[in-house]
Amino acid sequence: MMREQRQVRPKILVIDDDPDFVEATRVVLESGGYQVLAAYDGKAGLAKVRADRPDLVILDIIMPEEDGFKVCEALKADPELSKIPVIVLTSLSERWSEVTLSVTQGLKLEAEDYIDKPVEPEELLRRVEKRLKAQGQGGQNARL
Repeated sequence: MMREQRQVRPKILVIDDDPDFVEATRVVLESGGYQVLAAYDGKAGLAKVRADRPDLVILDIIMPEEDGFKVCEALKADPELSKIPVIVLTSLSERWSEVTLSVTQGLKLEAEDYIDKPVEPEELLRRVEKRLKAQGQGGQNARL
């Protein structure tokens, strides 16, 4: 009896406090063949990264509990998690007045990519695929 072999779909964690944005992003990423996990604040996002070890993290900056700067800093400081690519996807430029940034925070942000919201679905998929390929995960080949 032959078993059907299925490729493992890369796992992407979206950390954003806007449930509508998370759901729209989930639909786009799943259409690209990715498995999508979600967390709605930075603290929950860090816990999910540690528990589920995603292949890539899409991270908002302005969130309750832990902001995206702290989340990214914690991920990059942890030897077991530091290789997970992070794409910052945020409307930070629109909400700049709400954020107090120090130069050190800006320099510590070691995300692999930055995208302004809103982003076109094709561009998001292109950037995700690029980061996963750089990690040896494969993008379009992730489809089942």
